Amino acid sequence: MRIVVTGGAGFIGSHVVDAYIAQGHEVFVIDDLSTGERSQLNPNAVFHQRDILDPAAAELLARIAPDVLSLHAAQMDLRRSVAEPLFDARVNILGLIHLLEAVKDSKIRKVIFASSGGAVYGEQGTFPAAEDHPTWPLSPYGVSKLAGELYLAYYHKTFGIPYVALRYANVYGPRQRSDGEAGVVAIFIRHLLAGNAPIINGDGRQTRDYVYIKDVVTANLLALESSFTGALNIGTGRETDVLTLFRLLCEKSGSKVAERHGPPKAGEQRRSSLECARARDSLGWSARFSLSEGLEETSDYYRRSMRP
Repeated sequence: MRIVVTGGAGFIGSHVVDAYIAQGHEVFVIDDLSTGERSQLNPNAVFHQRDILDPAAAELLARIAPDVLSLHAAQMDLRRSVAEPLFDARVNILGLIHLLEAVKDSKIRKVIFASSGGAVYGEQGTFPAAEDHPTWPLSPYGVSKLAGELYLAYYHKTFGIPYVALRYANVYGPRQRSDGEAGVVAIFIRHLLAGNAPIINGDGRQTRDYVYIKDVVTANLLALESSFTGALNIGTGRETDVLTLFRLLCEKSGSKVAERHGPPKAGEQRRSSLECARARDSLGWSARFSLSEGLEETSDYYRRSMRP
């Protein structure tokens, strides 16, 4: 298949591109490299440096005529969305519409959309949350991801474009940036390997559902062939608080640093975990990697990358 991956030089997108190419697909990457890394581009992908809001990106899509559009380009910093909601909406909502308008009259077979199960539900009433849980996002980022899903539903109903919105839990693994809000695992590992104590926001009892990048990649591969249309949670169903994560990473890095706390951050929910039975039933997918296994591989990656 001919697949266009937006954000294909980023953390998640670059792993997805690698997997698509390994399966023999013809892959085109559109990325403006604002947060992606050129070094993470697969050499067998055709790369176009474009902003998804640039009219040239839409023209490019029309020329490529992809079978599948995999959407990973996004403004993904929750805190920046709180500080700059207009910027967040411009990238995550207008950027999506721009791309969908470019393919709405084509013969595209599917759109795969990177959504956020960690943000669209807001403060959960049940744990873990299934896809029919009420959606009350606490941040503009969560609002924009939910809006993206609603636009996909509109384009499906009006133009017949099938889609799968993968509501990722907190994804971690090799290549994750350690200078952004979303990458708590990468941030902690880099600090600990350097002998420093990372800042734990608030009391550290806030929980997240941490899903390893290899499991996320598998979900994207399965979504290519699935006839399912709609939203699917991609997580583990298990909550891990930040203090537990910190202690696990201290063990794996051999660090003895003490906890260091800072103020809680606006727009962050207290607890989060995702029920993934629908993904199991629809895709045959479930998370295979334990948190310990994923953190071990991730720690090894950063240990090698930080070596002089």
